[in-house]
Amino acid sequence: MDKKVIEIIEKLFKTKYEHLGELEKKVAIHLAERTHISRNVAQDFSEQLTFGQRLADKVAAFGGSWTFISIFGIVLVIWVFLNSFVLITYDESFDPYPYILLNLFLSMLASLQAPIILMSQNRQAYKDRLNAEHDYEVNLKSELEIMSLHEKIDLLREKQWSELISIQEEQLGLLSQLIEELKKNQRTAGSPGE
Repeated sequence: MDKKVIEIIEKLFKTKYEHLGELEKKVAIHLAERTHISRNVAQDFSEQLTFGQRLADKVAAFGGSWTFISIFGIVLVIWVFLNSFVLITYDESFDPYPYILLNLFLSMLASLQAPIILMSQNRQAYKDRLNAEHDYEVNLKSELEIMSLHEKIDLLREKQWSELISIQEEQLGLLSQLIEELKKNQRTAGSPGE
């Protein structure tokens, strides 16, 4: 790595480069090199997903929607009414009253849906961690930029103070010259009248 970049990093962080964590080093390098390329964590993450992971996310999204709940409720009501109709009409039913076959299908659906939802939640947690790391990088970079701006403002303020002091000294010098001239003029004006 460039020695100048390391010097800038050590100046900004007020510590040795070797003592920084990996994330701080990464942000410091970005800042020191002034790379203004911002990344979209969500887009980067979604580009890395496999077909199965995308499918699992879509299944989890659909399984947690009101559309799924509505369709599922309608299917249950139709199942119960169809069974009751067959029982009343033919005195037989393909799934008698405690609806054991329906319970089996519901259990199978839940046993398939649960791991898919868990996979999706794990990916979401990973995505949240990536977002948190990115937010930390952005916040750290912003903090370093603010520190840099504070230094620049302090330097400008010091420069302005020194300029003000020199102007004030010049004004005091001019005032003392004026006072001296006034005193001379008063003495010379006062001498002939005596």
